[in-house]
Amino acid sequence: MDHQQTRTSSAPSRRTVVAGAAGALAGAAGLLPATGLSAHAAAHGRSEGAVASNGAPAVASLGTSPDGLILKTVPRTGERLPSIGLGSFMTFDAHTPRASRRVREVVRGHWEGGGRVFDCSPLYGMAESTLGAATESLGVGERMFVTDKVWTTGEYLWETRQAEDILKRSRKRLRRDRPIDVLQCHSLVNIDVVLPLLHALKAEGKIRHLGVSHHDPAYYDLMTGWVERGDLDFVQVHYSIHTRAAEETVLRAAAERGVAVLVNMPLEKARLHHAVEGHELPAFAAEFGIETWSAFFLKWVVSHPAVTVALPATSDPDHVLENLAAMRGPLPDPDTRERMVRHMETIPAFGRLATVPWYPGKSYPGVMGKAQRELRERSPWWPS
Repeated sequence: MDHQQTRTSSAPSRRTVVAGAAGALAGAAGLLPATGLSAHAAAHGRSEGAVASNGAPAVASLGTSPDGLILKTVPRTGERLPSIGLGSFMTFDAHTPRASRRVREVVRGHWEGGGRVFDCSPLYGMAESTLGAATESLGVGERMFVTDKVWTTGEYLWETRQAEDILKRSRKRLRRDRPIDVLQCHSLVNIDVVLPLLHALKAEGKIRHLGVSHHDPAYYDLMTGWVERGDLDFVQVHYSIHTRAAEETVLRAAAERGVAVLVNMPLEKARLHHAVEGHELPAFAAEFGIETWSAFFLKWVVSHPAVTVALPATSDPDHVLENLAAMRGPLPDPDTRERMVRHMETIPAFGRLATVPWYPGKSYPGVMGKAQRELRERSPWWPS
């Protein structure tokens, strides 16, 4: 996620932190074998599956790669994923050559730094095409773990052709021959039809895993119901040190059912960094190897035992390295997580975060923004 870093006066500069991270993470490019994450999971066996040794439902159990990166286990398969992924909403909606080149450098940095999970949606403008072109040019398109989405109502009730056509188009845009790793019902749209279709597509080998997603806490109770009865592999939810309501709803249900959790908006679309501008990190952060606010916020998220992968988005290659640094060193324990929340509550802007626009001070003039502007010019009414 695009942001402005704020650090302690004794911490190294951003340039020093980024350069150090690049060296420390460079070896992680070989974290996963050429055949992809499924082979990596097979190499580690299936003992870390959906049921723990005591018979209780498993959560996203913790491990590390040979290079020391924090990995989380997908409860139902034993597959191990790097705990920091890469989102693409707005930031990958690139419609100029210059913007596309910048996305390519972001993707390169994520991959070379040990990241393997990329989240996208056909709803995100040019994001699928931009991601597909970048990963193909880097030779990693078939090896990335890609989580995508479907959003459609069909031409009539129970019609599935539109959804299946969207999947085919997504794979074409992503330049992907292998099945999509996770296909999610985006924002629960038409879920009574889409979820049975996802189960059919999984049974037919056209997708590997299925799930549901939403970013709005108003839908957490509905999401929880689908986690409990939808036989899901994954659920994607908005969760951050600021927006914590998912803990008692979606995250609890996911842990009980052995469902992997993807987290959108872990940095609140740069609003968390905006809130801490001018503030130093608390001294206790150093105990967990935290040198930037990015690591502070992301380590808080991925230290929740139910969380599998956090999905910060960014259009800045330097910020990718800051985000990936959260995959190294110890994670905060429950008492420290609470202490981190209490510290944030001493910062006045933290309490006003919900009133701040997404990506404050930034602009992403992609096709989504163009379409929005055109509609606003035509419509005499706009939601407040």
